[in-house]
Amino acid sequence: MALVEQTRGATIHSRLESRTATVGIIGLGYVGLPLAAVAARAGFRVIGFDIDNSKIERLKAGRSYIGAVTDDALQSISANGSFQATSDFAALEECDVISICVPTPLTKQREPDLSFVEGTTRAIAAHLRKHQLVVLESTTYPGTTDEVMKPILEATGYKSGRDFFLGYSPEREDPGSIGFETATIPKVVAGDGPVAAKLVALFYGAIVEKVVPVSSIKVAEVVKLTENIFRAVNIALVNELKVIYSAMGIDIWEVIEAAKTKPFGYMPFYPGPGLGGHCIPIDPFYLTWKSREFDVSTKFIELAGEINVSMPHYVMSKLSEALDTQLGLPLSQAAILIVGVAYKKNVADVRESPALKLIELLETRAADIAYHDPHVARLPKTRKHPTLAGKDCIRLNRDSIAAYDAVVIVTDHDGVDYGLLANHSRLIIDTRNAMQRNGIVCDRVVKA
Repeated sequence: MALVEQTRGATIHSRLESRTATVGIIGLGYVGLPLAAVAARAGFRVIGFDIDNSKIERLKAGRSYIGAVTDDALQSISANGSFQATSDFAALEECDVISICVPTPLTKQREPDLSFVEGTTRAIAAHLRKHQLVVLESTTYPGTTDEVMKPILEATGYKSGRDFFLGYSPEREDPGSIGFETATIPKVVAGDGPVAAKLVALFYGAIVEKVVPVSSIKVAEVVKLTENIFRAVNIALVNELKVIYSAMGIDIWEVIEAAKTKPFGYMPFYPGPGLGGHCIPIDPFYLTWKSREFDVSTKFIELAGEINVSMPHYVMSKLSEALDTQLGLPLSQAAILIVGVAYKKNVADVRESPALKLIELLETRAADIAYHDPHVARLPKTRKHPTLAGKDCIRLNRDSIAAYDAVVIVTDHDGVDYGLLANHSRLIIDTRNAMQRNGIVCDRVVKA
């Protein structure tokens, strides 16, 4: 039986080894486009798929919208025929490997929304052929690949492990990171059966420096959840300590700087205005939801989520208190400038950004709200904050700063002139310790 299975997988196996396989990447966002680029550079022919035609047109014009893929890099792989972008899913029939890199958000009830995964799997099923390898990269709960994707694909009459091969390899992108990129981040891989597992490892082994095989798809699915739950819980811890220490008149940032000098048994995490991005605010709740099926509560994870979700409210309370005590001004009469709306420094990604929640909260209380972000010229439409779409970034200069009663630093981009803020702001609420880290001492700064 093992020999028969190996024979069935031989066609794609040889195409992967010779790098003559065609690779399809579905979802050309922060995960899919960098993956497409490294696969093309490794020698594979890559077809990128996306339902957003504006992205397809930009890519065809050689213009990247993802920082990890430069225009030059995109134009290079396009010019030599290694990469093409399309919204025509019929081209899936040409692909030997299909990687799914689509969003897995939460519903308003904090339950998994697998509509993108399910819709994409149905699109693949409509064009499925023998000897294709289908790999899910989207973060999700353990069981998704086997319980959601596999039945849809097998409804075609093809069988996983016999006619097509199914795998999972969680994305580990870190937008804006200087030290890590797609090709150098170790890739956890798993497959539905031994042949699929070998094929997944063979494909990713050809495009990244190291693969980490695990025993099952469910293990691979939960590895990614574990990584992000670890971060979410530790960030919640320092956020709670921030609130406690602030009440005691102790600077949490000074405490962390001292604590991290211990060479063992401690790892620094930093507080902030809340969690953002496509992973940490979302992934823990995928496990929370799945755990209910087994009558297991996730009190620790849920408590961490509550603490992190409460941070924009805490920032607003610190802002209101500082306006009252330092300027004698109620929040309802204040003009507020938000500095930084991206979820992390030096990127343009606003997904799940706490700045958006803070702006919405302030718009219900304050007289005037504006923002400055060197990476975000205009707020895009988001699932949670659609009413903010179209809001434009203001320029940062002495007059624009002086026009506002308070500046709230939400994202500490390197491209912000913090000295300018110090010289012309009446009040600064600093959620990232940006002023002190830039060596600026100002008595109008309140850490929050």
